[in-house]
Parts: sequence; structure tokens; C-alpha cells
Amino acid sequence: MFCPTLTGLGERAHLLTREVNLSTHIADVVGLLEAEELNDVVLVGHSYGGMVITGVAARAKKRLRQLVYLDSAVIEDGECWSSAHAPEIQAERRRLARESSGGLSLPVPNAEVFGLSDPKDLEWVQRRMTPHPFAPYDETMHWGGAVGNGVPKLYVDCTVPLYAGLNPVKARYRGKPGWPFFELKTGHDAMVSAPAETAQLLLQFT
Repeated sequence: MFCPTLTGLGERAHLLTREVNLSTHIADVVGLLEAEELNDVVLVGHSYGGMVITGVAARAKKRLRQLVYLDSAVIEDGECWSSAHAPEIQAERRRLARESSGGLSLPVPNAEVFGLSDPKDLEWVQRRMTPHPFAPYDETMHWGGAVGNGVPKLYVDCTVPLYAGLNPVKARYRGKPGWPFFELKTGHDAMVSAPAETAQLLLQFT
């Protein structure tokens, strides 16, 4: 099992520049697959990571067996991350990026927005978050075809509580052919709030 840290985030936060975008993060994961000579991979993308795994499937389909969109953003060919948000959310995110870092990054949010309630979980997540590169927000992506590039895919919908920012994405794909939905009755950060249940679900596809 591998859990790569994307450029400019976490322990790689020192690599953040204005050039770090979604294409950078796709290259991070493709590079891991190639360097570790991984095949028959179940690739999981959480939140923003849903767009990353879509890009990986577009570039490295032969190495993948299954895509799992874990309460994540999904965009189509020719769209960008901001396409998934209403105009007022786009404006707010651009304001936050501009005021916090001159447009370099999105500031760290309050961990409570991810549906966490346990004080220990909240404190643990809060102290580990780092600002998110802003360049991916408006980068138009070209997958060269349908989302997933023919790799089997599924969506894990975290429902208690719902993360409102993903409601338009879920409404767009729920019930659509080729998009089976699985429900987890936990919050957006399922791997924190319900680790056993999340692992059990994912292990069905290993």
C-alpha cells in the first residue's frame, strides 16, 4: 500500500510554488506507479484527489484495476476544479487565496467543516493540514475522453454529515451508468472518523 504526498502539501509543503498545479500532482502519482513498477492497482482519490486519479487514469490506464472516488471532486474533460463550484464559492476561494497568500495557496480551513466532531480528531487533523496550492483551481484539464478512461470506477458517498461543497458533484453522477455509489455514514474525512469502516469497504476491491 502506498500513500503519496502531493507536491507542495504535508511534508512536501516546502516545494510549494505558483507553478504547482493539478498536472504536477497527476505526475506525482504516475511517477510513483512507474518507479515502484506497480500494476493491477486500486487507486483511491479523496476529496481533491478525485481529480488527480482521473488524470492518472488518462495517462496510466494499463497499471490500474479500479478507481475509487472517496467523497471526492470529479470533473469532465475540458473542465477545471472551479467548474464544480457555484460562482459565489469560486469568488470566496479566490478572495481567501488572495488575502492569505497573494494567490499562492488556499488557507487551511477549520477541520470542523470536514464533519469531524471528536476533539482529538479535530486537533490531530488541524495541526497537520497545510495550505493547498491555488494553481490547480483554475487549470483546465484535458483527459482525452471520458472520466476514468475505461477503468472501472465507483463513488463512496460520505453522508453523515454531508460535505455541502460536493453536493453538485454527487447530484451529477448519482444514478449515472458506470457510476455505482456506495454510502458511508460518516463525514468527509472518512479515513479519520470511520477508519475501520472505510478500510473494510476499500478492501472489497483489493
